[in-house]
Amino acid sequence: MIENLENKCKVEIFPDTETATGQILIIDERTKKVAILDSVLNYSANSGRTTTTSVDKIIEVVEREKYEVDWILESHIHADHLSAAAYLKKRFPNAKTAIGECVTVVQKTFKAIYGLDDKFLLDGSQFDRLWKDGDRFQIGELSVRVLHTPGHTPSCVSYYIENDSVFVGDTIFQPDVGSARCDFPNGSASNLWDSMKKILALPDYVKIYICHDYPPQGRELSYVSTVGDQRHQNKHVKDGVTKEEFIEMRTTRDATLKCPNLLLPSIQVNIRAGDLPPPEENGISYLKIPLNYFKQ
Repeated sequence: MIENLENKCKVEIFPDTETATGQILIIDERTKKVAILDSVLNYSANSGRTTTTSVDKIIEVVEREKYEVDWILESHIHADHLSAAAYLKKRFPNAKTAIGECVTVVQKTFKAIYGLDDKFLLDGSQFDRLWKDGDRFQIGELSVRVLHTPGHTPSCVSYYIENDSVFVGDTIFQPDVGSARCDFPNGSASNLWDSMKKILALPDYVKIYICHDYPPQGRELSYVSTVGDQRHQNKHVKDGVTKEEFIEMRTTRDATLKCPNLLLPSIQVNIRAGDLPPPEENGISYLKIPLNYFKQ
């Protein structure tokens, strides 16, 4: 699934169907430098085994096309899949890992939930770069601006290539799906509304790339829309919907939702930038499962 954006950048999406994640490869064709966004480390809850089937498809393209990986990006700390950032970092050691600076809020919250020891640092230093709102960086010759877009989680950021495309993670979904939940620790429906409106203030022709798609029956997977599509069609945030209506809808709906299947294993890996917990004396890494903490 490849999109050409007026010769400004090329975007290739690698769907992971088990987690409904659209892994994204952002390519500057002039320099052949790339960024990998929201990668997936496959995880079997039955066996506890991790594999790299999904992310290896990206690596195959990178190596075949002789791309140079500049960045391994996260849009936020995911609660529905494990990040393959650490695996990618080993394969491409010159690439820099990066996430929003409010990852430290998520780390502090979940260090307490998982009962992690003092060796686990709360300063985000597991990542090479922590973004602030308005930060800019390059993917080859592509100039990218970071937008802080919290609400789903405090760590959420979007990556905006001006007048071209914006990569929003879980900040907004396809128009017939609407928006992401806000009931995780430190989530906020009010903040999510403001973040979506920040994105929808961009020009109508800007393409919006999302991290997950949950299509209704009869529609194929799709990870791209436009600002104009969202403003006119998104069932949760289209023009004419008020902030108060959205908050009431989102809060009521979130109260009915179960925890994501991979929430407990994924977050303790993702706050480590994709590293597994340190092995114990027997050489095996273990995930911790807090019992009776979450509602359902």
